[in-house]
Formats: sequence, C-alpha cells, structure tokens
Amino acid sequence: MNNQYARREVFCRNTCHELKRFWEREIGKQTCYRESEEHRLGRSALRRLREEWKQRLETKLRLRNNPDDTEKRANVA
Repeated sequence: MNNQYARREVFCRNTCHELKRFWEREIGKQTCYRESEEHRLGRSALRRLREEWKQRLETKLRLRNNPDDTEKRANVA
C-alpha cells in the first residue's frame, strides 16, 4: 500500500482533552434535555387523564360483564 493512502491519526494531549471536553458537553446536553423532558411529562395532565379514563373503562366493563352483582350491591346498600 502506498504511503499516500496510509493515514495515521496522531493525538496529542490537547486533542485528547478537546475530544473529552466535546463528549462531556454532548452528554451534558443530553442529560439536560432528558431531565427537562421528564419534568415536562411530570407536569402534564395526560398521565392523570389516561388513568381516569382507564378506571372509567374498567368500571363500565365490570358493569357490562356482571350486571347481577351490581343489582345485588344496590339492594344490599
């Protein structure tokens, strides 16, 4: 193979430090983004609304599947 096609990467202390600093910044950005996204989702009412609708659906399904149980409960109470 010709020397003109061989490429050697030479890293000195400054280059390694710059690469490390670059990746630390990138990781910091991703961490900040992830934390802000988690905070945004935590404030969102969507999770609470989904849970309420899930409970309503389960109640309706129980009523549909066991209509006799609800009549007995109504008569006892």
